[in-house]
Amino acid sequence: MFRFGEPTYLYLLLVLPVLAILFFYANYERKKRLRRYGDPKLMAHLMPTVSKYRPSIKFWLTFAALTMIIFTMARPQFGSKMETVKRQGVEAVVALDISNSMMAQDVTPSRLEKSKKLISRLVETFNNDKVAMIVFAGEAFTQLPITSDYVSAKMFLETINPSLITTQGTDIRSAIDLAMKSFTPNDGVGRAIVLITDGENHEGGAMEAAQAAAEKGVRIFVLGVGTSDGAPIPVEGTNEFRRDKDGNIVVSRLNEQMCQEVAQAGNGIYIRVDNTNSAEKTLNAEINKLAKADVETQVFTEYDEQFQVLAWLALILLAIDTMMLERKNPLFKNIKLFKQE
Repeated sequence: MFRFGEPTYLYLLLVLPVLAILFFYANYERKKRLRRYGDPKLMAHLMPTVSKYRPSIKFWLTFAALTMIIFTMARPQFGSKMETVKRQGVEAVVALDISNSMMAQDVTPSRLEKSKKLISRLVETFNNDKVAMIVFAGEAFTQLPITSDYVSAKMFLETINPSLITTQGTDIRSAIDLAMKSFTPNDGVGRAIVLITDGENHEGGAMEAAQAAAEKGVRIFVLGVGTSDGAPIPVEGTNEFRRDKDGNIVVSRLNEQMCQEVAQAGNGIYIRVDNTNSAEKTLNAEINKLAKADVETQVFTEYDEQFQVLAWLALILLAIDTMMLERKNPLFKNIKLFKQE
């Protein structure tokens, strides 16, 4: 199995396209300035030592070396030994509402971002537990299959945004049904569905799905995000808010009654998410009450570091870059003239 020991450093890769754009822009400006002085072909004869290609080659050598260095810092690793281990834990499937209404900002910084932070801190408290992630709006799909890899869970969590699902709405029934299919077949494991939503259910069947889950021993904890006063829904990339067909600003409000009913039907509890950490503490306490059983898990127990190869590649590229001159070597020119004589 391949992984990065320090995946946070991979964000530095975002700098590389910026460097490439700046390089192309600098080249464009340099050529434009040269054309002001005269014909490019004539200028090339007047500057015989100036190389047309070497500056570009040197840049791309440095660019490639920098890429290798970033991957080196992220510590690529390959799993070398797999073992079956028994752990005591529970299984939790997080079903996160990513409909447009979750962008409302009556909870700081927004309902969705607050929910993602809560999930991240929840995963940090897990020990020998398994977690899966489902996102839903007008439909539901699995963002992360059930796993004990908490690093991957947090990485997948960062990528969640409303654009993942084009069908708008809030289909809680589909989310619960999909969550029920996400658990492992292990017996005696405490199972919970953590449903995070603002309660604006646009489809039916949520209560029936929750009751069916409870009958199979799965508890549903519903986290309601938002306020009863509500807030307008921002339009991404603008300072505007979403409007209805009559041009009025749409105000999204937390539907606590619906959230409470789903939690009750699912033999769980309803937890209100506000700008404090009380929801997180309550949820952790409830999950810790679930029955824990021995769960067999296939895990890599040893990882071999692979950064050495990338480090050597970066060193070789930088060495070539250092030895290569931006201008043509006069020695080669003299050799050429000598041969002509």
